[in-house]
Amino acid sequence: MQLELYKNKSWMHDINPSFKLLGMVLLFIGVLFIHNINVMLNLTGVLLLVYLIMTGQSYKLKLLLLVPFFFLFFTSAISMVLFGRGDTIWFEFGLINVSEESFYRGVHLGLRSLAFAFCGLIFALTTQPVYLFYSLMQQWKLPPKFSYSFMAGIRLLPLILEEFLTLRKALIVRGVEQKGSILKKMYFYSIPLLSQSIRRAHRIAVAMEAKRFSNHDNRTFYYQMGYSRKDLWFVLLILLMIALSFYLGIRLPYVPVTDVRYNG
Repeated sequence: MQLELYKNKSWMHDINPSFKLLGMVLLFIGVLFIHNINVMLNLTGVLLLVYLIMTGQSYKLKLLLLVPFFFLFFTSAISMVLFGRGDTIWFEFGLINVSEESFYRGVHLGLRSLAFAFCGLIFALTTQPVYLFYSLMQQWKLPPKFSYSFMAGIRLLPLILEEFLTLRKALIVRGVEQKGSILKKMYFYSIPLLSQSIRRAHRIAVAMEAKRFSNHDNRTFYYQMGYSRKDLWFVLLILLMIALSFYLGIRLPYVPVTDVRYNG
């Protein structure tokens, strides 16, 4: 059972996967050093636009994937807003202490969480795992025994889900699903799934060893991964997002706060 996440493609699907991974990791690290809430708001908004326009998936799927991350934004922000420190007190009741400084820090923390989420979603929806590991082997010289092991493990995930659904229907037919506590239900699911996974993993390991997947020399690849002009477009896109976010954040700020770090 496979989800067709890569049916509708955009130009970002053709970027070299390992190069795209490097770009997203550097952008991820760069977000950690942004303390201007105006810049952070602009960058998060630009990443949202890239996610909605350039990932090539249906808007229904993209909006559905956003639901848990907006919940993450709320939970990340509210803890800092209600219990952070600050000098300009807006509201105080017991342990709850809402100040201007804590409010902006909370919103900034939530925006940072959303930026991380958008980076991950953009990469996941535009990168097939098989192409990623082939690129890691060819461009970054990752040993094939690790790459093929990861690919085999990813391939097992939908099989485990399919087995879980089959087992669930079988238990319902036998009337076991409706009885017992949660721990008993976990017992009925965990033992068969674990045993089947161990057997399948052992068979795959023996097959990979027989086909000499651990051999490093003179290995050929079915998919040939390389660099293209679209990799340059990807770099220009990241630089444009950062430059536009900083320019608008400094020239046209939304709030008069340039650093959310508390110095009191």
